[in-house]
Amino acid sequence: MNRGTLSIIIATSFLLIVSATVIAERLPLWILEFYIAASLLTFIVYAIDKSAAQKNRWRTRERSLHVLSLAGGWPGAILAQQKLRHKSKKRSFRAIFWMTVLLNCGAFAWLLSPDGLATLRSLHI
Repeated sequence: MNRGTLSIIIATSFLLIVSATVIAERLPLWILEFYIAASLLTFIVYAIDKSAAQKNRWRTRERSLHVLSLAGGWPGAILAQQKLRHKSKKRSFRAIFWMTVLLNCGAFAWLLSPDGLATLRSLHI
């Protein structure tokens, strides 16, 4: 199995876990909706940046791509990296990207903790 396939399996598995927590009523539906929306937005931003790179135009800052990933768009970033062949080779970018994935997954795990659930309930969303 190559690295790209493994990345897609990781992203898909994560979204399935988020879906399962929503189905089990551990987390509200908007959490899943947020991850899907953030992933779609991130994929689109990657596609725009890829097009800009090919046309030698203004590019999206790598920092912005990382913020989108950290905010929950990392599954879409993985799909874009593999399907668009964009930002999939640069080692320094990928290292920071995977740190954003780990931080986001840690935040998701915290949401499942008693403190995280209490925080979600206090938001009344």
